[in-house]
Amino acid sequence: MRSVALALSEGSMLFEAAAACEVFGTDHSDLADPWYSFSVCGPQGAHVGSWLRAETAHGLDALAAAHTVIVPAWRDVRADPPGELIDAVRAAHAAGARLVSLCTGAFVLAAAGLLDGRRATTHWAHADVLAARYPKVTVDAGVLFTDQDAIFTSAGKAASLDLCLHIVRIDHGATVANALARTLVVPPHRDGGQAQFIPAPVTHGRDHPLAELLPWVLDHLDQPLTVEDLARQAAMSSRNLARHFHAVTGTSPLRWLLTQRVRQAQELLESGHDSVEHIAARTGMGTAATLRRHFTRVTGLPPEAYRRTFGAR
Repeated sequence: MRSVALALSEGSMLFEAAAACEVFGTDHSDLADPWYSFSVCGPQGAHVGSWLRAETAHGLDALAAAHTVIVPAWRDVRADPPGELIDAVRAAHAAGARLVSLCTGAFVLAAAGLLDGRRATTHWAHADVLAARYPKVTVDAGVLFTDQDAIFTSAGKAASLDLCLHIVRIDHGATVANALARTLVVPPHRDGGQAQFIPAPVTHGRDHPLAELLPWVLDHLDQPLTVEDLARQAAMSSRNLARHFHAVTGTSPLRWLLTQRVRQAQELLESGHDSVEHIAARTGMGTAATLRRHFTRVTGLPPEAYRRTFGAR
């Protein structure tokens, strides 16, 4: 069973800690059995948020025994995190733990030197501070989360759930992650990045033209759609389509389309026994070679290996 430890300290934020507890600390063995073993580690009575005091069963030294360590958001990004937390996170990393920071928890990993030379993200409002305080970190404020060499960082608040679901998807497959997302009433995977949430001078009304296009695309993934096809369906030029896609999803039409095709292929690989060639046709990829190329780029596994790992048992 995979063990997950939540690293609390004086100054941890409530929302992100609660997100980790809900995903990893709640029994979801109806979705995948065994689920995670979960522990909360930190000093007894530490304030979490502004109102709650934590009752922890383990000290921070227990982090080193966990398979995954989650560091929730840190309250004051201009102050140094507690030394005992930094030491415990370093010890967990040295022991081989997978490290996950949620929102401004990235400041803790950065203070521990674990993000040096790596790409990382945090809440867009604090990205400049992270880059200034830790110049060895490559800060990417435009993404919802990063995943590099067993160190994960998420953007602000709700992106914490995006990252937690991403980890469930890695461990248990897309079907389990999607089912968990439905129980949480959140999207199983949001496209684009933080750019779509940063205040901008141009806003769009409720009748945005992509509101009808996106569901239409999902209903026609078996067809060899191109960007020009999407633009024609939306009754706009390809340039306008690209502009609207970036504003709404934070990514390009082609990248969004490929992501949807790969996502559908994941579900087909997990739930059935169709050949890769047949799945390529059903997802509009055309050939098995094309499916393998894009699928491996997105998931890190070729389709055959993905099916062996996450196929229906």
